[in-house]
Amino acid sequence: MDTVSDVPYIVEASGLTKEFKGFAAVKNVNLKIRRHTIHALIGPNGAGKTTCFNLITKFLEPTRGTIRLNGRDITRTLPADVARLGMVRSFQISATFPHLSVLENVRIALQRPLGNSFRFWQSETSLDALNDRAMELIADVDLTAYQDHLAVELPYGRKRALEIATTLALDPEMLLLDEPTSGMGREDIARTADLIKRVAQNRTILMVEHNLSVVADLSDMITVLARGEILTEGPYSDVSKNPQVVEAYMGTGHGAH
Repeated sequence: MDTVSDVPYIVEASGLTKEFKGFAAVKNVNLKIRRHTIHALIGPNGAGKTTCFNLITKFLEPTRGTIRLNGRDITRTLPADVARLGMVRSFQISATFPHLSVLENVRIALQRPLGNSFRFWQSETSLDALNDRAMELIADVDLTAYQDHLAVELPYGRKRALEIATTLALDPEMLLLDEPTSGMGREDIARTADLIKRVAQNRTILMVEHNLSVVADLSDMITVLARGEILTEGPYSDVSKNPQVVEAYMGTGHGAH
């Protein structure tokens, strides 16, 4: 394995366990996320999805277990350092500035990888150099018509698109999305699903998502958690037929939160 791309799995978690005061929210989870796929983490309320997601994105330290990114052990690595290694959680560092325009928000995000984040006093010339790339990112998330609007004025679904644009400004190899369609109406859900599909063309995505139609539409692989453990794993066609999965979701409603 001479190069990173020789490792078929971008993330490998083994024996991942998180206990809170004796209660195991996640128990012995083994998760492999294949490069250039969309991998969904689903399960009923209390299944441990968010805890698992927080462990992988390093917002929580595991009680036991290891996490590898491109074959490198990141179990004790800080979230900011993991982001530098190419794994970025959307909405982790992409809080937008409400009273700046869409274009200004994306330009600021583009300065981050250069190590000169938040230098608002930089010359206009150096900021203008970022304009072309900023406009590309804005077009990628279908916000060109909104580029001069203040972030605070954007409809909810468009705000999420802006957050994704500012995350993409870091050019992550892997993007982690926590309930990307939560709180959206049907039109925004469809638009966001299309956006995720486009964004996934040259990167890996791990998402926690309640909306099963979105999961069915987007995911290459699905891991179903129940009571902190993996119930089953596979493509949607297999997972949706699993009687345990059907039972786990009964009574919670397919789009339930």
